[in-house]
Formats: sequence, C-alpha cells, structure tokens
Amino acid sequence: MFQYILRRILIMIPTLLGVTVITFGIINLAPGSPIEQKIQQLRFGGAGGGEGGGGSAAMGANGKDSAVSEEVIEALRTQYGFDKPLYMRYFIWLKNLATLDFGESFTYEEPVIDVITSKLPVSLQFGIISLILTYLISVPLGIFKAIHNSSKFDYVSSFIIFAMYSIPGFMLAILLIVFFAGGQFFDWFPVGDLYSDNYEMLGLGAKILDRVHHFILPLISYMIGHFTILTMLQKNSLLDEIKKDYIRTARAKGLSEKKVYLKHALRNALIPIVTGIGGFLTVFFAGSLLIENIFNLDGMGQLGYKSILERDYNVIMGLTFIQSILMLVGNLISDLAYIVVDPRIDFS
Repeated sequence: MFQYILRRILIMIPTLLGVTVITFGIINLAPGSPIEQKIQQLRFGGAGGGEGGGGSAAMGANGKDSAVSEEVIEALRTQYGFDKPLYMRYFIWLKNLATLDFGESFTYEEPVIDVITSKLPVSLQFGIISLILTYLISVPLGIFKAIHNSSKFDYVSSFIIFAMYSIPGFMLAILLIVFFAGGQFFDWFPVGDLYSDNYEMLGLGAKILDRVHHFILPLISYMIGHFTILTMLQKNSLLDEIKKDYIRTARAKGLSEKKVYLKHALRNALIPIVTGIGGFLTVFFAGSLLIENIFNLDGMGQLGYKSILERDYNVIMGLTFIQSILMLVGNLISDLAYIVVDPRIDFS
C-alpha cells in the first residue's frame, strides 16, 4: 500500500507540471495581457486628467494613444516581468512556487494567496454544507428507493429529483428572488452577503439563525441538481448487488430483508459511491459565477471570472495549481476509500 501511495504521489509531480505548463502557455499566448490592461487604465486617466493645457499636451497628435509613452510601457513590462522570454517567466514562477509564492495580483495589487484566501470563506461554506447535505440525503434516499423499487414512492421521488436536476441553478435563483426575496411577492429572505449588518452585535444563537437566513436561497440554488446522480447511483448499485448469488444465499439462510440489504448488500453497493469521496477537497474552491452574481456573493466563481477578464495571470495560475493538486489528492483519497469499503481490493 505504501508503495502504491508513493507511486501516485510521484505521478502527481509531472501531472502538475504538465497542467501548469499548458495553462501558463495558453494564458500568455491569448490576446491581451496585464500590460494592456494597465495601459488602458493610464490612457483613461490621461484623457480625463486635465482641463487645460496639461490634458491637451498629454494627448498630443495621436489622441489618447500618446498619453502613455514608450518609456512608461517599458517600465510596466519590466515591473511585471514581461521583458523576459516566456519560458524564463515560467521558470521564475516555478521557482517561486517552492515557497508557495504565487506572485502579486495585477488587479488587486496584493499577494495572490491573500486574494484567494479573502474570497475563500464564501465558497468554502457553501461547498462544505452542500457536500454534507447531498450525501446525508442522497445515500439514504437511494437505499430507500432500492428497497421499495417500483413502488409509488419510487416513481414519485424519481420524478421530483429528475425535475430538480433539469432546473438550472441560476434560473431557480432568479425565481427564488422574485418570489421570496422582495421581488414581487414575499420579502422573507435577504439577498447579498452572508450576514446582516448588525451581525457582530448578536448572540451565538441569533448569529446562527442569521447565517441560516442568508444561506437558504443561495444554498438551494447551489444544490438543486446535486441529488439526482448520487441518489440514482446508490439505488442502481444496491439493486445490482441484491441480484447476486451471495444475496440469494443470505436469504436462503433465513436472514431478514433488513439484514440482507443493510448488512450484506449495502457495503458492496457503496463502492461506486466512494468514487466521489475524494471530491470533498474541491469544496474549498466550489463556486458558481452566475449564482454568486445573482445573490451578490463575492466568492471563487467571481474571482476566477474576473481574473480571466482582467488577464490577471498570477491569480489564474494560483487557482489552477491549487485546484489541480486538490483534485489529484482527492483522486488518491477515493482510491484509498475503496479499500476501507472493500478490503478485497488490493492496489499493490
């Protein structure tokens, strides 16, 4: 087992290098750059910077293009390291990565790690809560549907969860705001932020209720489609197990249906479910751009989108690297979870 874990860790190194090389190349070769963004800001400032001769002198014969001189452009290129070849910039970034230094954000003008951690709490809270609720609801529901297969409950619950799966989260978010957040009908829930303005003045119980009050609508929108796949996977996996010979043998011994399902079949039926266990690490970066925009939440979805628009290379690289390593570690945890569920599995 130790050798298997060591092999997987060693494989992660070239995988991460490959991901970072491809990402670094794509974002640097794409049209636009942080330098162009800064130049546009300087030009805009220069266009409105003076009411008299100073403003006209800055503009010159070529209009706004002359507001930024070649010396300023070269100084910007040097400041942000764009005076070096692409491969050299990548190796500098890789060297800084050894100390977890992702550089400075061109947009926020502060260290990338500080930018990411400032946006992390919003997405982290929704990610953890949605993951826990999804497993707490989907796994028991899938087991109950398998036990009562082809019953009225099975058909009705299947219709409901597939209907939920077909509703886009952002569309549901809009409807929830219209109906329940002061749109045109009820004003039961707040929109924007994760707590009220007087949050710090509240007691512990009131703080919890305040958080729940702010969480309900965004959380429903985040989770609307998460139940279906896991519920049906659990149900179908359990139905496959109860058709096997060892289940017939258990029934022939006179065991109750409860023991047959929960003691014998369930453990093997959980094997496909643990495939997603490693995904719990990705909840640290869970985020939905549309839902965050609709509910005015400043999370990871917004950060990634803005970083791409602003060509904030360092933030993009930081997000890509951290998400990649979390995904690779999560896959390893999923493999190890197989052994916990079924000791017969051997990766050595």
